[in-house]
Amino acid sequence: MSVAPIAGRAAIVGAATTEFSKNSGRSELRLAVEAISAALRDAGIEPAAVDGLNSFTMDNNEITAVARNLGVPRLTFFAQTPWGGGGGCGTLTHAAAAITSGLADVVVCFRAMNERSQQRLGQPPASSASPAMVTGRALDNAWSQPFGISTAASMMALAARRHMHEYGVTSEDLGRVTVQERDYAATNPNAWFHGRPLTLDEHQASRMIADPLRLLDCCQESDGAVAFVVTSIERARDLPSTPVVIEAATQGAGSNHVQMATPYREDITGAEEIENVGRVLWRQSGRTSADVDLAILYDHFSFAVLAQLEALGFCQRGEAAEFVRSGAIGRGGQLPVNTNGGQLGEAYIHGFNGIAEAVRQLRRTAPNQVADASAALVTSGSHVPTSGVLLARG
Repeated sequence: MSVAPIAGRAAIVGAATTEFSKNSGRSELRLAVEAISAALRDAGIEPAAVDGLNSFTMDNNEITAVARNLGVPRLTFFAQTPWGGGGGCGTLTHAAAAITSGLADVVVCFRAMNERSQQRLGQPPASSASPAMVTGRALDNAWSQPFGISTAASMMALAARRHMHEYGVTSEDLGRVTVQERDYAATNPNAWFHGRPLTLDEHQASRMIADPLRLLDCCQESDGAVAFVVTSIERARDLPSTPVVIEAATQGAGSNHVQMATPYREDITGAEEIENVGRVLWRQSGRTSADVDLAILYDHFSFAVLAQLEALGFCQRGEAAEFVRSGAIGRGGQLPVNTNGGQLGEAYIHGFNGIAEAVRQLRRTAPNQVADASAALVTSGSHVPTSGVLLARG
């Protein structure tokens, strides 16, 4: 495959978040408009200049309602990405594709959710229909939910336990990921766990959710919104903010996919979807894993960070636990990971807040700034049809 025509031709020029909470006290539409308005101010672009909007299929906001409340007069591009957290970087992929193909000039990507106060994604559905009565994803679920595989934690637990069995990884190794992310969160004023670091003993004392995943291996439930403004490199040079170039962007799915961390593969110890994403990102950008200054790895569960470190080539299969033990992902380490505290420590906005952290790092305005950060890898939703981007300081 040749270098993608979108590579290096679009940039994030505006980024903003609302506060992250457990009860926002306002609608998801208002959260979306607040975050987008702030991102447009950051970019120095008026709402009337926006001609593209992109969000998630899981977002409860209608694109037309968002446009109307922003004062956007016309749209020439609008899209939504599926698979929840797996779609985060996919919105940037679509935005870059729209801009480089001439479908739009200014595209806003957003995610707004009252996931804690309004709907709780971690709860299983009330019932599972008979396979004869349903189609599509509901049919897939009908073969797993009746047997107790009904939440994201229970799905990921299968892959985590098998990985631990094969490579000698322990619960303490999972806990070290959480402890490290909480260390970053403790010094991030935007994080829910600001000022609240965690010890490994506290992790080990937390209750089991789905063996081997404990409560503190699982991401938060949060209310909030995040938005980005994307435009061409040429236009970005005339705007006030430091542009963050989308060097590479792609989506990726794996074989025989059924559910999160599908058990229907010969090898369930890795993150096949992220492996596919990584291969494309490295090819598009001409970089390798040694050429990035930090990584924002989707951390709906601590195990996902270990699996992605291996899938992206930062270490070999089975070596991620030792990589973390060595301090590599911590402050001053070889590869700082989730420097905002991630979804385990800052907030869970389907990974969009992680993209915002990458933008801050490359603008060099992050609370836990990585010195001279120039390139950041960001992933979305491991173990599902997913996406990733490689971002660089413009």
